[in-house]
Amino acid sequence: MQPRVLVLTLLAPLGAWCQSVEAINSAEVCGSCHRAIHEAWKQSAHARAMENRLFQDALQLAQEDFGVGSRKLCLSCHSPMALHTGDLLLQKKASWEGVTCDYCHSLREVSLAGPNPKALLEFSRVKSGPLKTASPAAHGAVHSEVHSSSRACASCHEYRNAFGFPVLTTFSEWKQSRSAKEGRQCQSCHMYRVAGDVVDPRVQRSSMAKVNLHQMPGSRSLDQLNRTIRVNLSTSRESDQMRVNVEMTNRTAGHFVPTGSPLRQLLLELRADSYDGQHFREERTYRRTIADEQGTVLEREHLAVWKGAKVVSDTRLAPDEKRIETFSFPIPAGVQTQVKLTLCYYYSPMARTESQQRVVFRTISRLVK
Repeated sequence: MQPRVLVLTLLAPLGAWCQSVEAINSAEVCGSCHRAIHEAWKQSAHARAMENRLFQDALQLAQEDFGVGSRKLCLSCHSPMALHTGDLLLQKKASWEGVTCDYCHSLREVSLAGPNPKALLEFSRVKSGPLKTASPAAHGAVHSEVHSSSRACASCHEYRNAFGFPVLTTFSEWKQSRSAKEGRQCQSCHMYRVAGDVVDPRVQRSSMAKVNLHQMPGSRSLDQLNRTIRVNLSTSRESDQMRVNVEMTNRTAGHFVPTGSPLRQLLLELRADSYDGQHFREERTYRRTIADEQGTVLEREHLAVWKGAKVVSDTRLAPDEKRIETFSFPIPAGVQTQVKLTLCYYYSPMARTESQQRVVFRTISRLVK
C-alpha cells in the first residue's frame, strides 16, 4: 500500500526569485530556486537520458521492430514524466528533460514485489526528499526515507523482460555485494555530499552548506572510473619471452563493472613495441554477452531488452574482485620494449562518433630493458 503523505502548508510567501511551483514542473522552474543542484543535474546522464542520440536511435528501432507500444517501456525510464503525463509524442518541455526533478521528488516509495521494482509516485505541490528539516518557501516538503536508499534507483536499474530474463541487474548486483551488507547505498558513490546551497541564498537563508551531488557521476565520469578500477602492471623475463602481468581490481563499485546494458564493455589493450621492430597487440574484453531463445547473440540495445533470454558468458569484474591477466611476447632479454596498457569503457556499437562509443580512462606506459 502506498504510504500516506503528510501535506505541509506553505511556510512563507513565494520568494521573489522563484517561479510558481505546480504539481508537475519543468526543471527550469525548480532551478530558479535550487540553482546549484540544477546546474549539477544538467551535467548528469539523467538530464540527458531522453535527448541522448544513442537512446533516440534505440527508441526508433524499438518502435519499428516491436510497435508503437514499445515506447512506453523505453520512456518509463528515459522520460518518465512523458509516460506519467501521457505525452508519448514528447510535446512538453519536461518530457525532454530525462529523469527530471519532479519525477524523483514525487517518489514516495519503491515496491520490490513482482517481477520488476515499481516506483510509487504522488504528483503534488508537496515534494519528497531526504532532508528531515526542509521548510521551502515555494512548496511543501515531506521527508522520504527511500531517497536515501538504493531502492530509489531500482525501478530503472533492474529489469526483467517478458521471458523473465534479467536484462538489467545493477540493483540485484548491489544487493549481493559487500556494499549492501555494510549499508552503503547507491547514493554513497553516485550522490555523495558536496559543498553547495540547497536553495539559492537570494531566495531563502539556510544553515546547510552541503548538497547531494546531482551530477551523479557514473560510467561517463573519468574520475569515477579511475577510482573504481585499480590497475597494476609488472614485467618479467622467462627465457626468450617477455611476460607482462596486469592486476585489475574492482575496488569501489558495489556492482559489476561494467553494469547496466549488456552492450557495455570494459576493454583492456596491451601493446608491446620492441626497438628491433617487432610489434604486438592483445586485448581482453569484460562484458555480459546475452542471446535470444535460439542462441543468437544480441548486439543491439532494443533487441537485448525485448529478446534477451540467456547468458552466453559473463567476464565482468564483480565487486571487490581482483583479476590477473597474463601476456607473453617473444621478445628476448636485452631488447628494449615499450609496453603500453590502455583501459577503455565501451558504450555501444550503435554510436556514430568515437566519443559516444568509448572513452579511454587509464593508460600506463613502461620502458622494459
